[in-house]
Amino acid sequence: MSENTEQRLKDLETHLQQENDVLFDVVKIFRKLDHIAYELGILDEDQSYATRVSWWPMVSILGTFSAGKSSFINYYLGRELQRTGNQAVDDKFTVISFTHDANSSTLPGIALDSDPRFPFYQISRDIAEITTRDGQRVDAYLQLKTCNCKILKGKIIIDSPGFDADSQRTETLKITKHIIDLSDLVLVFFDARHPEPGAMRDTLQHLVTETINRPDSNKFMYILNQVDITAREDNLEEVVAAWQRSLASAGLTAGRFHRIYNPNAAVTIADNTMRERMEAKNIVDMNEIRERMNQVGIERAYRIVGVLEYTAKEIEYKIVPQLQELISSWKRKVLIFDIVVYGVLAMIALATIKNLGLVLKLPTDPTIWWSAVGGTAFVILLIHYKIAKWIGKRMYARLLQVEDTNYNNEGLARAFRRNTGFWRILLMPLLSEPAGWSDYMRKRVRGVLADLNQYIQVVNNRFTNPSGKEASSKETGNNTDSNSDIVVG
Repeated sequence: MSENTEQRLKDLETHLQQENDVLFDVVKIFRKLDHIAYELGILDEDQSYATRVSWWPMVSILGTFSAGKSSFINYYLGRELQRTGNQAVDDKFTVISFTHDANSSTLPGIALDSDPRFPFYQISRDIAEITTRDGQRVDAYLQLKTCNCKILKGKIIIDSPGFDADSQRTETLKITKHIIDLSDLVLVFFDARHPEPGAMRDTLQHLVTETINRPDSNKFMYILNQVDITAREDNLEEVVAAWQRSLASAGLTAGRFHRIYNPNAAVTIADNTMRERMEAKNIVDMNEIRERMNQVGIERAYRIVGVLEYTAKEIEYKIVPQLQELISSWKRKVLIFDIVVYGVLAMIALATIKNLGLVLKLPTDPTIWWSAVGGTAFVILLIHYKIAKWIGKRMYARLLQVEDTNYNNEGLARAFRRNTGFWRILLMPLLSEPAGWSDYMRKRVRGVLADLNQYIQVVNNRFTNPSGKEASSKETGNNTDSNSDIVVG
């Protein structure tokens, strides 16, 4: 682990310890998993699984332009914090956090990049890697807004730019994926005025098709917004049906779908029966969304455990088998090339001997004999090494080029490259397991899972108490209030 990564984890541990949070102990489990990944080569020294998750409750508001994302945030907060309009009013991701100051402030992205309390600490390095525009700084993509609103305590809300007609489209999509991974809850907004697939193609692809098979897919809520306008101008049920068909065409055929509008900005609906029915439905859906947003502090602890468990199992049951398959394929290709090359060289040698009429005589001097044997062996090994290295480089380059959301190709490629080193090539027939993997490493992975099971009990004790007995601070994982949560800002 590099000094920079170690310092980041120490900063995280210090902050969690100061907050008396039960999550402090989980950093130790992340460290164990990191060491396993280092041994396999899945992570390099500048990386840690602990920095790939958000340790703060976070809600992301995503969707198309003019879908009412900012209006929803203003309604939720009870104040006009975000600018609203039918056109794109902001092309940055806005991180909204609580402050004790009476006045709201807008701070540049560097405020997020330099503060280890936020899940965007040192994200400028990540942005530099995932963006294509030279010279673009973190301030071009992120900003921080503060708000003295009690409902914000213990959570972060992110308002995002839309997907369509964005001058920084590629970067927006990449940062969106990063934010989705960090979030506890993702609200995906659609515009009821444009429910047809063409108007929300990007949203369907990136926030439905590419997310429904995620292990944390239950954190997505799909919302048809501004249905009050549609109800006055069109047949609302047909619009809702068209929207649900679009979601189904993108692969989402089950789940809870919400349709809402902002009562503070709603248009007048003349039909009293329809208005009362819509108001009742809106109250139910709004309350359900609000409840999910209020529960992100609890969901955060289970989400982080889920990420750890998924990653540990992914290493043993997915990445290692994939790595073994790659190594086996590499060995087969090397063997085939060895046979072909040695065969061609043997035929060339025999043809040369035949054409020149040479007669092979075994040397009588043992020194010459062993020198000839040693020289031949050296040439054979050199050819074998060159072939193995060449094939390994080609496979490594191909791994980096292939995009697959089911696993981290970069980590798998890095681990594969470790298995194509000098000694691994020379000892190829004798090595059956990938570098860094053994029965001992399997036990270490299962030890991480055992630690997680114990931690789950601690989290359960913190939020539930079926017996009704008083729980000790050790059982709840806190030294003070068991309901305390991290408050950012």
